[in-house]
Amino acid sequence: MELGSLDVWVLVASGLVLLMTPGLAFFYGGLSQAKSAINMMMMSFAAMGLVAVVWALWGSAIAGGESVGGLFGNPGTDLGLYNTLAEAPEDLIGIGFGATFAIITTALISGAIADRAKFSAWMVFVPIWVTLVYCPLAFMVWGDGGLLVEGGAVGDAVGEAVDYAGGLVVHMCAGLAALVLALILGKRRNFTERASHRPHNTPFVLLGASLLWFGWFGFNGGAAAEAGEAGLIWVNTLLAPASALVVWLITQRIRGEKPTALGAASGIVAGLVAITPACAHVDPVGAIIIGAISGFVCYLAVGLKYKLGFDDTLDVVGLHFVAGLWGTVAIGLLGRAELIDGERAGLFYGGGLGLMGSQVVAVLVTLVFTVVMTAIIAYAIHATIGFRVTSDVETLGIDRSEHDEDAYIFETINGEHKTTVGAPRE
Repeated sequence: MELGSLDVWVLVASGLVLLMTPGLAFFYGGLSQAKSAINMMMMSFAAMGLVAVVWALWGSAIAGGESVGGLFGNPGTDLGLYNTLAEAPEDLIGIGFGATFAIITTALISGAIADRAKFSAWMVFVPIWVTLVYCPLAFMVWGDGGLLVEGGAVGDAVGEAVDYAGGLVVHMCAGLAALVLALILGKRRNFTERASHRPHNTPFVLLGASLLWFGWFGFNGGAAAEAGEAGLIWVNTLLAPASALVVWLITQRIRGEKPTALGAASGIVAGLVAITPACAHVDPVGAIIIGAISGFVCYLAVGLKYKLGFDDTLDVVGLHFVAGLWGTVAIGLLGRAELIDGERAGLFYGGGLGLMGSQVVAVLVTLVFTVVMTAIIAYAIHATIGFRVTSDVETLGIDRSEHDEDAYIFETINGEHKTTVGAPRE
């Protein structure tokens, strides 16, 4: 089969999305403490390795195979991708694209448990979680015969859920899983000391946010089938984070703070997350509105962890869950019929409550399924091998204990190596 232009675009988009995970590693690594930066970045890279292998062996089939009750695909339909290779090898392009989504979704979760999670426990959690949570949810929302699509039980009852690139499957799912892990692992010892939570490397944060924004054009646009759709997605993926960035900085100023680089980076991520489910279903003005509201709402949401007492270290819940929820529901307000299915539209375009009802039900299904399944997996790991390091390890620095490495080493005049963090090596 000849390689077509759409095939080439999906290959390029897949590379862009894969780059987002190293970008996330820089973003999270810069946000974390210097003594846990290596561990934080390694959690993203571990997700790249583990999820890619799982996806090829059975994950892709669970996310897109023959329906089993509308809940997941039958993994036996394409174990190891043997059937695809033999019958339709061109489909491997789309399977590779799907793998990059599974990778970044899983890696996102790690930000909520920075500074205190055993790397070995993370290595166990990742393949189990992507198998039992991400892949089934991806099937429910996007799979042929999935629970929330047309032909599925819920989709037929209340209308098909609209989620173009992953507001439900990626961001709400990751944010909710992050919340569950944060609650199970508990707070860091210095949780109430806000001054100690400042990013140790702000340039890394900005570099990571830049790579994420760059890769997001492939993330949102990879499934575009024609030029008009691709153009709309590209423009919306530019406008939403841009407006979120501006609103976040303005909100900081109004509340008596100085506009910060961390605020700019957080605003970018909030806008990107919010536009993800709606990128092909709203017009450019709608994208600006979605981004602006996400910048304001997420600014407020990231501070809730101190009021509510859960230690979401790097604000995965405040950015990904909240913005993903808002972007998904916003389709029910701002979605345009000609950009969805030609029939259903948002409330502001005279569509009534039908589309909003579909979105709210999909949100509830995602919430219940993700929370319950993640809790079962995390509690099982925590009760057996343990998910959290000891308090002594947390104080010393998780990089030293889990990886025998330091993020920063400086050589003195006499040739001895000194580190900026942690105890001296024996």
